[in-house]
Formats: sequence, structure tokens, C-alpha cells
Amino acid sequence: MPLRRSPATELTVLLVCTGNICRSALAERLGRAYLDEAFGGRTSEIRLRSAGTHAVVGSSMHPDSARVLLSLGGDPTGFRARLLRQELIGDADLVLTMTRAHRRDVLTLAPRALSRTFTLREAADLVGQIPEDVDFRGDGLAQRARALVLEMHRLRSRRHGGPEDDVYDPIGGPLTEHLQAGEAVAEALLPLLARVVALAGEQPASR
Repeated sequence: MPLRRSPATELTVLLVCTGNICRSALAERLGRAYLDEAFGGRTSEIRLRSAGTHAVVGSSMHPDSARVLLSLGGDPTGFRARLLRQELIGDADLVLTMTRAHRRDVLTLAPRALSRTFTLREAADLVGQIPEDVDFRGDGLAQRARALVLEMHRLRSRRHGGPEDDVYDPIGGPLTEHLQAGEAVAEALLPLLARVVALAGEQPASR
């Protein structure tokens, strides 16, 4: 399997949960809404996709997660669940999973994706450890973002993860649990995307 097949000028982020109807679906559409606002007409520079390790392929978002997404400013219209496949991982520059178990599932399918696969909360924490004034080499946002991902991977050896890295599954629970999951996703995902968006304005520079 190729390490990466996305175009050099496009950054592809894959979000993974179990059914792809709650957490990762919400993350994809919430992230898309954020990027649309941040970039306007340049949204093609970052592609967000999502998948589930045990997805019911073609399902729409869970109604409660869809309600939460709408309250956060995203749009669930037309969403359809997809199954996690090796090819999706191979296309991704950054894989963000909702739990440590999902991360293991990704790496079982694609062991060579280790350097670009993180839980969502792990990734947000690692990005927060990188000073804002660090410059990354690259001729565009995608190249600089890939350099950022490599720096996240370098830093992870100093970090000890645990249950706090998991965004728990609200499926089968009341609306409040979907709200808690949505808030957890937003709390981690939006600052992470903001750091990536900030790279669009930087000029190529040596580390």
C-alpha cells in the first residue's frame, strides 16, 4: 500500500470511529464548516473524510448527533457512513481516531501509517506543545502541515496517553451524551484545525 496518494497540494485528514454515524461524522462536518469559514474559496486545500471500523455503510448521521452538529454550526445533510479501508488510510496525511482502540484498528490495517495516526485528543495535545513561532519547511499549506504532523510524531514519545485520550461513544445513550461527545470533539478538533489553517499564511522556512 502506498504511504500517501493525495495530491501534493492537498492535505487529507481522515477521522475514524466505530459506526461513522456519531463522533467521526460530526467531526468531519464540523471541521468542514470551520474550514469553509476560515478559507472561503480555498477549501480544496484541506480534505476531510471519515470512516467507521464497523460502519453500516450508507447510513445517515444519528439523529441526536445531527442535532448536536447543527447546534455547533455544522450541516449533516447528505452524510453517508463509510467503512474504514486500507485505501482510505493510504490516502490520508493525518488520521485522527476517536479512541485508542480505533488507533489500533487503523494500524492493524496499515502499520506504516504510525507516524501520522493519533487519537484526536492526543493530536490536539501534541499540537499544543509545539510553539506557535515554529516555522515549517514547505511550498504550501499541505507540505507545511505534513511537517507539523511529523513534529507531532516526534513529540509523542515524551507523552503518556491513557483513557483521557478517548472520546466515548454516545450511541444508545440520551441526547446529553451525544452533546458531551460533540463538545469533546469540538474542543480537540477546532484548535488543531486552527493550527493547520495558520500554516497557510507562513512562508517556506528551514526548521
